[in-house]
Amino acid sequence: MSDLVKHSPGAGLYERKWERFAVNRQAVLLTVGLDLAFPKIRSCQLIDISLGSATFSVGTTIGLSTHYYLSVVGIAAKIGCAEVFRNGHRINVQFIKEIDADLLHSIVRSDYFTGGISGKKMEGARPYMVGVEKASVGSAVV
Repeated sequence: MSDLVKHSPGAGLYERKWERFAVNRQAVLLTVGLDLAFPKIRSCQLIDISLGSATFSVGTTIGLSTHYYLSVVGIAAKIGCAEVFRNGHRINVQFIKEIDADLLHSIVRSDYFTGGISGKKMEGARPYMVGVEKASVGSAVV
């Protein structure tokens, strides 16, 4: 074997296929039962997402099937999901079809603007617009 080809220990087996983004977004799971009646709706908290998978937590997993649609609040898209594993209230799913990069970008970006993961206060951080005085309506700051 050539010296040019080097394998790092453990590479390949535990490598992630997609880059994951930590988010803190409200989402909804839509399931359709065997009766094909009205869809059942269950709220969840999106923890992380990538082009092909997501992790979220639900209040309870009782009666939850293994295939459903994931809809992120504020985003007009339903993503088909197949469950990979459950660990308590935490669920990891793989998407039936990879989402496009624009949809992923809008989910991650909207999380940033709504103050999800990146909105947490940092110690010693300066407040936004420090030193700017507030004026009452109709008055000028001199």
